[in-house]
Amino acid sequence: MITVDDVRPIALSLPRSYEAVVRDEIRFRAGRLVYLAFSRDETVMGFAFPKEERAALVAAEPEKFMLPRQSEMRYNWVVVRLDAIELDELREFIMDAWRMCVPKSVAATIS
Repeated sequence: MITVDDVRPIALSLPRSYEAVVRDEIRFRAGRLVYLAFSRDETVMGFAFPKEERAALVAAEPEKFMLPRQSEMRYNWVVVRLDAIELDELREFIMDAWRMCVPKSVAATIS
């Protein structure tokens, strides 16, 4: 199963990315924007994802993805079950989520 320890080296290697703890939950930010957030029990991870694409993602793989809480539906956000993904897939989610939160010029520095 994927853990915070798998995420940390990837996320912290990205420009402007840092870790924060908010209400006992680990979050990764780019500047002031949160692009990854773990549940308190670290079994699921929310990540930045285009609102207009998330319903299709959840419908395609409901055993893997979930819609965010109702209070978070207004944000570009989706949730993944960490026991349902592989490390390569995780890396892609992290990179795409980070790119949504940094200026294009910063995102262009990472291939």
